[in-house]
Amino acid sequence: MSGPLYVPVLPAKQHACQAYRQLIPAVQAAVVPLWNLPPRAGAHPDALAVGVRDDLWRVRKAHRHHPAWVDCPFADEAQQSALAEALSADADVSPLRPVTGPDRSEAHQAAMLEHARSTRSGLGIRVLLPGEWNDAVGQGVRELVVRAGPAVETDLLLDLDAVRADRTDTAKESLRALEALMPLTPWRTAAVLGGAFPAGLPEDGTAVVPRWDWRVWRDLHRAGREFVPALAYGDYGIDSTQAIARGPSSDNGGGPPWGVLRYTTDESYVLMRVPTRGHDRAASVRAAARDILALPDFRGPAASAGETWLRDCARGHGPEGTGNAGVWLRVGNIQHITHVVRSLRP
Repeated sequence: MSGPLYVPVLPAKQHACQAYRQLIPAVQAAVVPLWNLPPRAGAHPDALAVGVRDDLWRVRKAHRHHPAWVDCPFADEAQQSALAEALSADADVSPLRPVTGPDRSEAHQAAMLEHARSTRSGLGIRVLLPGEWNDAVGQGVRELVVRAGPAVETDLLLDLDAVRADRTDTAKESLRALEALMPLTPWRTAAVLGGAFPAGLPEDGTAVVPRWDWRVWRDLHRAGREFVPALAYGDYGIDSTQAIARGPSSDNGGGPPWGVLRYTTDESYVLMRVPTRGHDRAASVRAAARDILALPDFRGPAASAGETWLRDCARGHGPEGTGNAGVWLRVGNIQHITHVVRSLRP
């Protein structure tokens, strides 16, 4: 088995694509994202086709010739069909790998399998584990593997969804799932994905939240199973699992009156609530950036382009260089992805 060091689950939106492109080459080489297209339920067929093509174009532009998985787990059948058509249209030049799962429709599974066969790109099989392991899910994966056959390389993407403090059995259930799934085939990649970033904003302006998914990852390694060293770590980047299911929106203008500056330490996520509008917006953002720079775990402005931006924001003057919601997400993902890759390397 071979594969990436880190599999972040990222939205196929401008801020996330920009973050991936701004990673230094050594970090980018260790990362293969799972891109999630935003759901477009109810869109006119023509608008739907254009929207899906735009989503894929954005991801392809970010990746060029690097591989990545692409999925639309919250899409209706119309969007799933549009994705299959859009993937097939550029199959000869696209490094994107299709994804399906045991919970998807027969039509979706067939379309993704056909794309994987025709492009020889391989097939990602996304297995949801939001709670206890269910042996029936394992049977569904087994059937998909049989249908793929030895000619199609397959990737196991075990998705734990939101990993919270109250999910105390997550590591145990993950091991149960992996013990059932790992023997099914010689997986090209096997990754465990989980999200721990909170969905809400800190009421008092600042919050420090444990990285529960990272703790599960360490528990998996402590278990000592022989397959664990071959697993890739995955998470939902610097956003919540709920955010990945939101429909398309602009990174600029409008939106809620509050945003968040985010920072990742070894054990926690740090959230600083900042206003998106108002006469004191710039000053508040700069103050929040200074608070992040003052953290004992701040890694310094040379750690990544994310830390450099935070340094420049904290030391600047006036509204220029304080960003907006899209910029804060981009900066957050750059520092987070860089830190995760360096944490995973021996």
